[in-house]
Amino acid sequence: MASLDDILSAHKNAVQAINNWGQTTSNLAGVMNSGEISSATLLTPRLGWVANVSVIVAGSAGTIYDATSTATTSGTRIYTIPATVGVYSVMLPVHNSILVVPGSGMVVAVSYS
Repeated sequence: MASLDDILSAHKNAVQAINNWGQTTSNLAGVMNSGEISSATLLTPRLGWVANVSVIVAGSAGTIYDATSTATTSGTRIYTIPATVGVYSVMLPVHNSILVVPGSGMVVAVSYS
């Protein structure tokens, strides 16, 4: 027969697993939103996850980089933002930080973690 300590430990482990699953699911959906971006913007100075990009005002195509500064030559291009209004699933990790460079005349919003 299991002791009370064993039962409580098992319950604690189950609660922690559910919490970890919930946090991971939230991170994949993007827990932060950039608001409207119309010029080169560094979103987060750390590794992260780009979930979605919403093109609010179309213009020429833009780009999302895994970069350390707003100097796009210092980063790796990870996604080309379409020049059409809509919501696009990106679902890509970044190791440095998220740099969003909208195209000319473009306004976007990005969800990220």
